Parts: sequence; C-alpha cells; structure tokens
Amino acid sequence: MALAIAIVALVVMGAAIAGALFSGIQEQRVGENEQRVLASFGVAEEGAYEIMRGWDDHRATYAALYSFPANSPARSAVVINQTPSMSGTGSYWGTLFKLNDELYLIDVTGQDAMSVVGRIRGGGGSQRIGLLVRTKPLALPTPAALTSGGANVLGGNASINGYDQIPPGWSGCGPTDSARVGIRTQANDTVTTNGHPTILGQPPVLKDPTLADSSFSTYGDVTYAQLANRADITLSAQDFSKKSIAPAVSGAGCNTTVLTNWGSPTNPTGPCGGYFPIIHITGTDASISGQEGQGVLLVDGSLNVHGDFQFFGVVIIKGRLKTTASGGTPAHFWGTVMVQDTVALADTTNNLTGNANLLYSKCAIVKALDKTGVASQLRSRAWIQLY
Repeated sequence: MALAIAIVALVVMGAAIAGALFSGIQEQRVGENEQRVLASFGVAEEGAYEIMRGWDDHRATYAALYSFPANSPARSAVVINQTPSMSGTGSYWGTLFKLNDELYLIDVTGQDAMSVVGRIRGGGGSQRIGLLVRTKPLALPTPAALTSGGANVLGGNASINGYDQIPPGWSGCGPTDSARVGIRTQANDTVTTNGHPTILGQPPVLKDPTLADSSFSTYGDVTYAQLANRADITLSAQDFSKKSIAPAVSGAGCNTTVLTNWGSPTNPTGPCGGYFPIIHITGTDASISGQEGQGVLLVDGSLNVHGDFQFFGVVIIKGRLKTTASGGTPAHFWGTVMVQDTVALADTTNNLTGNANLLYSKCAIVKALDKTGVASQLRSRAWIQLY
C-alpha cells in the first residue's frame, strides 16, 4: 500500500514538474517572440523614416513615377531593397508607391537580426507598416510673371503676362488661376518701355513696398543657399549655347546622370517628361540659347538668354536678366521669374527685348515645386500597421 502511494506521489510530482517546465518554456518563448516582434517593429519604423530622411538622394526617381496604378511600362512604385538598420538590430525592405504628385505611401517590412539570418524556427518575427508622406514644396512669395528687385527696361516685342497660361500638351493642370501681377517691383524701382512691349496682369505693374531683398533669398523656412545645396545639377556659369541642353534618353528611360538633361517640357509624356531637377548655375555670367528645361533654375549671377530657350517652372536669379532677339522663335519662361538684381553685381537693370515672353503659369510652378519638394509626414493619421 505504501509503495502504491509513493508511486502515485512520484507520478503527480513528475507531472507537476513537467507542467511547470512546459509552462516556463512557453513563457520564455512568448517573451522571446514578443521581443522579436518589438525589435522588428522598431526596424520597420526606422526604415520608413530613413527613406524619408534620404528623400533628396532619390527625389528625381520618385518624382518621375506615375500615379498609382500605372499602366506598363510606366511605373508607379519603387522597390526598397533589403537594407540593414542603422541601429544594427535588423533589416528592412519594402515598396514606395506614388499616389499623386504630392502624396506617397511607404510600405516597409522590418525583421529583427536573428530572424533575418534564419536562426529562428518558423521563420522568426517581422512587422509591416505603412506611412503616408506628403512632399513639402517651397514657400514662394506671392507669384507674378516677373518679380524684380531692380530697374526694368522692356523693348521690341517683349511680353510680360500675369494671366495664367497652361503649357501646351500638359495635363492635370486643373482650372486656370486668377490673374496675377505682370511685373512686381520694389517701391523705388522703375519699369521703362521702348518699342512695342506688352505688360498684362492684375495690375500690369505693382510697386510693392513689402518686397525686400530677403524675398529673393528666403522662402518660408528654406534659404537660397539651402536650396542650392539640394541641387540635382550644378554647373559653372558659361555659354550654354555651345552645349545641347536637351532631354537625354537611355533605352526607354530618362538618363538623369547627364548634366545637360533638364527634362522635356515640350514632350511631357516622354521619358523625361516627369523629370524636374533643381539646377544651380554658379559664377557671375551665364548665357543660354535655344534649349529647354523645367524644374527650379537657380542662377548665382546674371543670365543672358538668346533665341528660343524655354524654361518651365521657377527661375530665381541673383543678378540681372537680359534677353535679346536671336532667331525666329521667341524665348519663353513659363511659371514665375524672380530677379534680385543684387547690388553685389555691377549691372542691376533687367533688359527684356526681342520677342521674349515671360508667362505666369500656375501649373508649371506647382509641378516644379511638387517634384522638387522634401518629404514630410502627414500631421495626423499618417501611420498604419499592415499585414
């Protein structure tokens, strides 16, 4: 009888010990799994913000995407290759989707280090999150066809037009904007005309006492120097008429490594139609003749334009602007042109002659700023956990 009781007691104790051991192992596994899940979540979150932080390095690629869903061969997404996290706790990968010109979705999956190397049975842990990102465009002052910080002389058949113009062949521009100022100048600056130039707008000329030198150098929380540091293309001032500034295509894609490729505004559906670079011209005196470009053009010195050069977007010139008659096709600026006429340079008078046209275009401005903006997270409801 005593032996039977002892055997039963041993069985009960063994079962209790086994149960306790099993429970302890399960508790340990649950804790380890929770740790891996949290580590994976941290890696995924870090990955999403790393993609935002490095936006400028891939801005041209992201801007060239078509809105989701795009028909092949057009692309609306970019694959984010597997990348080790900066913290060294795992790796992340995923896809960036373009929803429209201003809104993107970052879809990121993160995995902890042990799971990445396959040392966990069952595949280990992973977490997937989505982050909505909006491009933050440059905050320009009130746009006009021409904003000038110095004297202006118009001659020949030059035209300054503050009525909104949609560039030929461009789509997705929406309704035209209300009429803007033709020429906006500082209060003590002059506008002189010779020949048969035209100045259109509401009003055609505005002498604005609030327009200061800082208006040409500070745009919200971004300075001219900061914008220049973000340039996709940096070239020294030279005679660009000796170079072919035109779209460069490699295979079926736009070759953005070519420094003289400034996009294809006259062929907006072409391979380079979605390429809107920030172009920075250093030095004091640049000349351009007979080419085209789009995006944001920054000129440290003065700019001389001959012939049928066309630029679509935002032009900011620290020196003065001069256009001259050359060839049968007029020069065009679509968007807005800001010329500081800084006293640091000897000549502070803008001379617009020949058949030059400076046309206000909301569409050209918006597209240029959207495609050259920096990424910022939406203020609310930007984050979601995906499965």
